[in-house]
Amino acid sequence: MLRPFSFLFVCIASFFANHLSAQDTLQKINLSRSNSPEQQKKPYVILISADGFRFDLADKYKAKNLLSLREQGVQAEYMEPSFPSLTFPNHYTLVTGLYPAHHGLVDNNFYDPGKMAGYSMSNKKAVADSSWYGGAPLWVLAESQQMLSASFYWVASESAIQGTRPTYYYVYNEAIPMDRRIEIVKNWLQLPPDRRPHFINFYIPEVDHQEHRYGVDSKETMEAVQDVDQRIGQLVRTVDSLELPVNFIFLADHGMTMVDTLSTLTLPRGLDTSAFIIPFGFSIVHMYAKDPSKILPAYELLKKEARGYDVYLPDETPERWHYRKKDDFYHRVGDIILVAHPPHVFNINHRHVPVGEHGFDPALTDMHACFYAWGPAFAPHQKIPGFSNVNVYPLIAYILGLQIRGKIDGNLKVLKGILK
Repeated sequence: MLRPFSFLFVCIASFFANHLSAQDTLQKINLSRSNSPEQQKKPYVILISADGFRFDLADKYKAKNLLSLREQGVQAEYMEPSFPSLTFPNHYTLVTGLYPAHHGLVDNNFYDPGKMAGYSMSNKKAVADSSWYGGAPLWVLAESQQMLSASFYWVASESAIQGTRPTYYYVYNEAIPMDRRIEIVKNWLQLPPDRRPHFINFYIPEVDHQEHRYGVDSKETMEAVQDVDQRIGQLVRTVDSLELPVNFIFLADHGMTMVDTLSTLTLPRGLDTSAFIIPFGFSIVHMYAKDPSKILPAYELLKKEARGYDVYLPDETPERWHYRKKDDFYHRVGDIILVAHPPHVFNINHRHVPVGEHGFDPALTDMHACFYAWGPAFAPHQKIPGFSNVNVYPLIAYILGLQIRGKIDGNLKVLKGILK
C-alpha cells in the first residue's frame, strides 16, 4: 500500500548545476517508497519512445542497432496510433491503454467547457495538473502495488495522478546530455533491490524535431535517426552489463508526413469565429461554441465550403477513431471537429507551418509508428502484423506481473503471443 501522507520529495543535483540553466534539471525522488519483497523478484521493462519514429525509418536510414535488436526479438509491421495521431494523446494512451477521448487528452491543445479552461502541452502549469488526466498510468499501477518506477520524461509523469508520481522522475527539459541520461538509468538499476525501479520510461524527441523542421526525407532526419540508433545501442550495452532480466520496448507515438507549407487551409470568410473558442492546431481543429445555437449554422457553412478537410459533428467521426460523443468521457472533443487531408494543414493562427506534420487519420500509412521489443520475456525472431497502440499497456502490465484494476481499451490477447 502507498503511504500518501508520509512521502518526502528530495531533489538530487543533476549533471549540470541548476543555476546554469533556466530549465529544471534536478531529479525528483520519493524516499518514502520501496519495492515489496515480492516485487523485487519481478523482471524489468524499459519503455523507450522515439517521438515521430515512423514505422519505416529504421530500414530507410539503416539503423543498424535497432535492426539487429528487433531481429533478436519482435518487430511489428507497424503500430497504429490512436486518433488524433499527436504526441500528448498517444504517449498517454501508451501508458494507460485508453483511447484519447477516454483518458481526456483529446489533443495537444484543447478546451474543457466544464473547467472553462484550456490545456496546452506548452503550459507547464496545466501539464502538471492531475485533474486533466484520466486512467491509471503504468507508473501509478506499479507504485500502487509496491513496485517502484522511474521516468526520464513522459507525458503526465510530472503530475500527481491519483496522488502519485513515479518514485524517480524529471521535469521535461532538453538540457541533460544523452550520455548523462543513460548513466542515470544505469544508476537506477544499480540501486539496492528495495530501491530499484522495475518500470522505466525513456523519451527521445530529436527525430520528431528534425522531421518537423526539415521533413522525413531530409539529411537532418537521417542523422537524427542514426544518432538515436547509436544511443539505443549504448543504452542496451550499458544495461546488459548489469546482468538483470531487463526487457526493452522501443516504439513511437506516431509517424510523420510532408505537408504543403504554401497553400494552407483557412476557414470560410462568412464563418463567425468569434462565436467559438478555437485552440491552435495544424492537422485538426476543434471548435467550442460559446452559444449552442451557433453550432449548426457554422457546421452547414463549413460542410458547404470545405476543401482539403473533413467537417464533423461529434456523432459523425469514424467509429474506428473512438472519438464520438459517446466516447467523449470528459466533454473535450468540441462541438465541431475539422480534420485536414494531408498534405494540407490548417493555418488559422498565422504561425510558421512545419515541413513535416502528423495528427491526421491514424489509418494513413505515414502516420504509422514503429514497435520493436527484445529481452528475456520475448520470443525471438518474430514478425507480427500491425496493431493498435492501446494494446501496449496490458502487455507491459503482464510482463511486470501487475494487476490491472480499471477498465481499459487494450487487450492482452493481441500481443500475448510475442511472449515466451
